[in-house]
Formats: sequence, structure tokens, C-alpha cells
Amino acid sequence: MDRYFFILTTIDLFVLGFMCLLTRLSESLNKKQKRGFLLAFALIACISVLEVITIVVDGAPPGYRWLNILSNYLGFGLTPAVPLCLVYVLDKKSIIRRGFKAAVCCEGAYLLFLAATLPYGLVFSVSRENLYARGAYFYIYVAMYYAAMLYLMVATVRTAAAFQNRSRMLIYPLTLGAETVIQLALPALHVTWLCVTLLSVLYYIYCSEMWNQLDALTGLLNQNSYLNRTAEMRRSGGVLVVFDVDDFKQINDRYGHLQGDVCLAEIADCIKKAYARCGYCYRIGGDEFCVLLKDEASEARCAAALQRLLAERRKTLTILPTVSLGSAVFSGEDVVEVKDRADRALYCAKKEQKARAAAAKPADSREKD
Repeated sequence: MDRYFFILTTIDLFVLGFMCLLTRLSESLNKKQKRGFLLAFALIACISVLEVITIVVDGAPPGYRWLNILSNYLGFGLTPAVPLCLVYVLDKKSIIRRGFKAAVCCEGAYLLFLAATLPYGLVFSVSRENLYARGAYFYIYVAMYYAAMLYLMVATVRTAAAFQNRSRMLIYPLTLGAETVIQLALPALHVTWLCVTLLSVLYYIYCSEMWNQLDALTGLLNQNSYLNRTAEMRRSGGVLVVFDVDDFKQINDRYGHLQGDVCLAEIADCIKKAYARCGYCYRIGGDEFCVLLKDEASEARCAAALQRLLAERRKTLTILPTVSLGSAVFSGEDVVEVKDRADRALYCAKKEQKARAAAAKPADSREKD
């Protein structure tokens, strides 16, 4: 066996071991995400070793035929599970979605199918002389792997869109499965799992970068992302919309900080649903949010949608406070000046709202009398 392949496998296992240690010591990943990444890295390492075994025992005395069959079965059977492990880490919540459960059931059915077809050599066969060969239905393995990769790609794009990640288009070249193309075209060149290891490391980096841009409580983009984006908008133009939760201190004082956090999360979700299609939504302070819009055309429509969503949520969460907003257009000046103009518009809106509320109170009192 070529020493070059042994060296590649050793490098592969070293990188996977390092990634397992890095994942284990991570302070930013929750238990579910750590479990998914660790399982993915462990599966890749296991299949890499199985590939070494299949190459070593292929053509060996017939007494090793069972090991050749078992190693190929586990290698082909577990391969689609690697993308599923990466899908598992996407959602930071502890719940497991129905789509993922269905994908796991498909993987289980595929393993049973592969086991049932072993005597017939449909996907692969090992002759009595202990020689491996692809079967007439080898494409089933390829189809299962690409289906799992497609599922990973779709799940990642959807999650990245929900997290307002600007680099979500990078997932397409990342998950095209070049490693399988190489292995199918050049079966004698055993670099598949080194390529998969590289893909998993890149995916770890991609997900970490995506999560590091988020505010932990609300799921909106964080202040650091806001500062980076506003530096670009100084040149490209756009609109800065700032939001402030009215009388939020009273919510914390009266109902406690836990209920205050619930209110912030609900308000953030309403802002994202109202504005995310037209711009990027951020939490830049305790109860302070902002949106960076591409232009002024959609500002009024989004503002109306926000108030409608808040009113709807207030039917179930009665303590949900009102939200005031103000905006300013980028005209090439420093973002501090734009923010100052937006804040002044916000304070004017707050004063007008308080004035309307004060004017409405006597009328309410007369009605009660």
C-alpha cells in the first residue's frame, strides 16, 4: 500500500482529533452543538480508518473477507450520516425538528437496505477471492450521500437567512461534494475523507462565524456587526432606523428582568419579521434596536408592519410595551452624525406619543364618568 495514503490518513486523523478537542473546549457552543460536531468528526475518523482497512484487506487471504465486507458496509452505510450530524448543530435550540427526525429515519432505512442487499452485491460485492467491486446499483450510495448533502445545504441556507448572515451564498460551493466527484472519477486516488475533513473544518468555521454575529438573547445581529456594517453604508448609502422600548424600566421593576427579557425577545422577533426582507436588524443596547435599510422606499411599509405585529403579540403578552422609532438617511457623513439625527427623530416621536397619551386620558376619564 502506498505510504502516501498512510500519511494522508494520519494527517486526517490528527486534524479530526484537534477539532474534537477544540469543540470540547469551546465556550461558545452549547451541548447540542458540541454533540453534533463531535459525532461528525468521530464518524469521519471512523470511516477514514475503515477505508484503510478495506484497502489493506482487499485481495488478502479469503479469511479476511468478512472484515472487507463489514468495513465496506459501515463505510458506505455511515457516509450519509456525516451531513446529518452537521444539520443537527445548526439550530441552537435543544428541540429536534420533524424534518431532521425524518432524515434520520431515511438513514436507518438505508442501512437496513444495504445490509439486506449484501448477499446480492447490488451496491458493492466482495468475491470469494476477497476482491472488492462496485455493484450495478452503486448509484444508490451516491444518491443517498448527495441527498444528505443537499439537505445540509438547504438547512444551512435557511438558517443563515433567518440569522441574516450575509455570507450564506458561500454554502453552495462548500457543500457541492467535490470529494465524491474526485472519488467517482478517480477511484484509485483515496482522498475522499481528507476532503470531507476539510469540508467539516470549513463548516465549523462558517457556523462559528455566523453565530458570533448574533445577539444571544434576541437572535438579531449584535453591536459589533452593526459597527462593521455602518462603516460600509457610509459609502453605499441607506437608512438607519432606531427603536426604543417605551418605559422598559417599569417592565423590569414591576414584572422582573426575566419577563423583561421575554418582552425584548418578542419585540426583536417582530422587528425582524417586519424589516429583515428590506435590511439588517440589530440589537445595539439593552432595549435599543436598529435596522439598516437599503433605501427609503420600504421604510413606511415596514414601520406599519411592525406596529401591526406588536399589536397582535400584545393580545397574548399583555405586558408587551410600545416601541418608538426614528430614522435618518446616510448622506456620506460619519455614522455618529446619522445616529444622532435618528435619535433626535426618535425622541420627537416619543414626545408626540406621550402627548397623545396625555390628551387621551381626560377623554377616557369623562367616558368613565
